Amino acid sequence: MKIKYFYILASALCFTSCYNPTRNCADFKTGEFTFDYQINGEEKTGRFTRDKEYSVEYYENKVDSSSVRWINDCEFVLKSLKDQSSIHFKILETTKDSYTFEYSNAARDPKKELVVMKGTAVRVKK
Repeated sequence: MKIKYFYILASALCFTSCYNPTRNCADFKTGEFTFDYQINGEEKTGRFTRDKEYSVEYYENKVDSSSVRWINDCEFVLKSLKDQSSIHFKILETTKDSYTFEYSNAARDPKKELVVMKGTAVRVKK
């Protein structure tokens, strides 16, 4: 009986370890996108446009511009032109019209815990 469970577990591990998410990151370097986020438990939608050098974000009736520095096809850093803060983004998975990403502060403060958030950007147009 134990051998049966061993083979079931081994098979499950084999199938899950072989899964590699689709990452066509270069397809999402430029374009116009929307994304959902929460502030104080309230769901909101923002929008941004990105070209090879800049990203312009529109959220809560505000506009913020950032420079874009690509580390590789799936990772980039946005540096706010307003306050010079930097955010590191990593694209985790892509679909035809969206990508899932994680982001955190690029400048790490050793006195603070690193907080990594996730989100999904949906392409509005190329």
